[in-house]
Amino acid sequence: MSDLSTRPPQPVVGIEMPHEAADLHVTGLALYTDDLVSRYPGTLHAYPVQAPHAHARVRALDTAPALAVPGVVYVLTVADVPGVNDAGVKHDEPLFPSEVMYYGHPVCWVLAETLEAARIGATKVAVEYEPLPSLITIKEAIAAESYQGARPVLRRGDPDAAFAGCAHVFEGEFEFAGQEHFYLETHAALASIDENGQIFVQSSTQHPTETQDIVSHVLGKANHEVTVQCLRMGGGFGGKEMQPHGYAAVAALGAVITGRPVRVRFNRTQDITISGKRHGFHSVWKCGFAEDGTIQALIATLTADGGWSLDLSEPVQGRALCHIDNAYWIPNIEVHGRISKTNKTSQTAFRGFGGPQGMLVIENILGECAPALGLSARELRRRNFYTAGQTTPYGQEVRHPERIERAWNQVLESGDVDRRLVEIEAFNATHEHTKRGLAITPVKFGISFNLTAFNQAGALVHVYKDGSVLINHGGTEMGQGLHTKMLQVAATALGVPLSSVRLAPTRTDKVPNTSATAASSGADLNGGAVKNACEQIKARLAEVAAEELGGVHPADVRFADGKVTGLAETDRVLDFAELVNLAYHQRVQLWAAGFYRTAGLYWDGKRMQGSPFKYFAYGVAASEVEVDGFTGAYRLRRVDIVHDVGDSLSPLIDLGQVEGGFVQGAGWLTLEDLRWDTGDGPSRGRLATQAASTYKLPSFSEMPQEFNVTLLEKAHEDGAVYGSKAVGEPPLMLAFSVREALREAVAAFGPVGHCVELGCPSTPEQVFWAIQRARSPEAPMRPKDAPAVQVAGGGA
Repeated sequence: MSDLSTRPPQPVVGIEMPHEAADLHVTGLALYTDDLVSRYPGTLHAYPVQAPHAHARVRALDTAPALAVPGVVYVLTVADVPGVNDAGVKHDEPLFPSEVMYYGHPVCWVLAETLEAARIGATKVAVEYEPLPSLITIKEAIAAESYQGARPVLRRGDPDAAFAGCAHVFEGEFEFAGQEHFYLETHAALASIDENGQIFVQSSTQHPTETQDIVSHVLGKANHEVTVQCLRMGGGFGGKEMQPHGYAAVAALGAVITGRPVRVRFNRTQDITISGKRHGFHSVWKCGFAEDGTIQALIATLTADGGWSLDLSEPVQGRALCHIDNAYWIPNIEVHGRISKTNKTSQTAFRGFGGPQGMLVIENILGECAPALGLSARELRRRNFYTAGQTTPYGQEVRHPERIERAWNQVLESGDVDRRLVEIEAFNATHEHTKRGLAITPVKFGISFNLTAFNQAGALVHVYKDGSVLINHGGTEMGQGLHTKMLQVAATALGVPLSSVRLAPTRTDKVPNTSATAASSGADLNGGAVKNACEQIKARLAEVAAEELGGVHPADVRFADGKVTGLAETDRVLDFAELVNLAYHQRVQLWAAGFYRTAGLYWDGKRMQGSPFKYFAYGVAASEVEVDGFTGAYRLRRVDIVHDVGDSLSPLIDLGQVEGGFVQGAGWLTLEDLRWDTGDGPSRGRLATQAASTYKLPSFSEMPQEFNVTLLEKAHEDGAVYGSKAVGEPPLMLAFSVREALREAVAAFGPVGHCVELGCPSTPEQVFWAIQRARSPEAPMRPKDAPAVQVAGGGA
């Protein structure tokens, strides 16, 4: 067992405790970026001028009418940029565009004494546009061959040769939509400048270092002249990994120009119409099976809807390809990835980061093909699980694959699935217009950034003379409980009570050059850095304690619950605070900078080969639904989940993440329907679902009537912080079970063994039309058989 994963006696990690700011959240006392405005007298309010075209050239821009509005102080345009007019790390996102690329694209920003004055001023800016042709849907982009970025290919074996030996070969096409983050706190930034010209930006960002980079880039300043702080976020889900940088740059530019603090805070409609979303995907596939239902070969092309610029589309597409196998062994595979360029918001990271999209493709294939193979979807999935010694299509060994089947069997047993399936069959036989369905699906999700360089973190830990501890680390808190876990890690590593440890806001002048809090790696990376810093301090204290205790070797000094002693029961006991005070008077350093980098990672993005992930997180969910045949509306009757988080650092936090991730995934797959105007009228490209009144989110009525979540036991992960595993993203994919349960219920409306094609998101409307197809005499009994001659995979 590695030192990183070994737990000492009486650890604070593993204890069930609430979120460290839970009381502040529920009482409304928790402060967020925009709440800090009151601390900055004279703050100006920034408001965007949004273009009313999906694609247009800016021919002229007159700010004079806006400046005549009482309270308007300034209008920021490209002429004010002292550095580079660019807010994207790919250098394809001008902060002030001369060419509008999507409906709602900000072309300039009005600064005013009040938000209302800024809003009125924005309506007065006179902009002359030259409308240009636009591409709104993925299929329009494919037809126009409008692509951007890399086009990776994942290969193993010889799929074309394997198809010749397959008992069954099917092909199909599957398109599914993106998802709006809808975090409770919209994008916000607050920038100020001091008497030395130092820029201080408070931002709702998952990546303070990158926000610092972009602000410096726009202002033409060095990084040390810009400090970025993230106090906390009211949700992020990936939507604040790349997108906040430009908004922070606007606030900082305004502060530099006017010498006053500047605030950017979107209302909900602005946030939805300006910021990016989860990528929608289009897929074309061909899959071959042996007589026993095992997958023999797969060829597919996945086209992501990237929107108007690259943002994070390339790594999202790469992760989608790396997860198209989900939990299944596919010996022969060829998958092509493309990123379409459309005139929509620049799509970005969202919980799962492409993994859900790739996994959804294979789960949809199995759900469609199972009836034609004469198998239940449950059995088809089980027969294709990874087993020991097998590797992914990109060459990484799948460690602990037995945990997939262990979690699977545990769900079957604890969820009483066999008995319930019999009851469901009896119910369906006696209810003509209401049907029930139950499905069980697995998850295998890789943890780490695909780009190896991002798998590093830093921390700064101070121990004060009274024995109290202050932690700084590079991760950001967005409600996921990262700070709670870091407090527990520090308390465990130093052997002190949790009450002795406090955590400071995330700042680039305390911990520099950090990676984004993303890829579910926040606890792994920052926990490793915090533990490293604490162990440096503890090693110094052990030297002092050994001398004070007398006759004790430093390696035998033990720290637990605020007490310090040797191995023998007769050894003297020191209070931690007493020892710290002794160390101070001996001039021992009581602070340390910690660092951690994930070992054993390698990735060749061009060849799509390597071992990019530290480990895989596993989970299994069984969901039961009841569907109304007249409307397509459904109820989620019961959900049973077993999820692998290793040895949990904080069980209550992890349980909350599993529940929340599952519900968010169910929203993406069955409710949340982004509607863009694809007509040829003046509102072409406009997002119609731009508020809570038009965008359907999961609510209490969509929660499972019975919701059982269990953390997989005996799942210690060697080489990870105290044996734990990440939990942020993997549970979202457990919601595949809901969509597949809907497929089972729809199938019950038609003839036995017919194939159900289900749109995605599988809204009540989509379910209704699927029921109508099932009830028709032409209900398809099998997916489309593939032609005898295979078309080249690259053209799929």
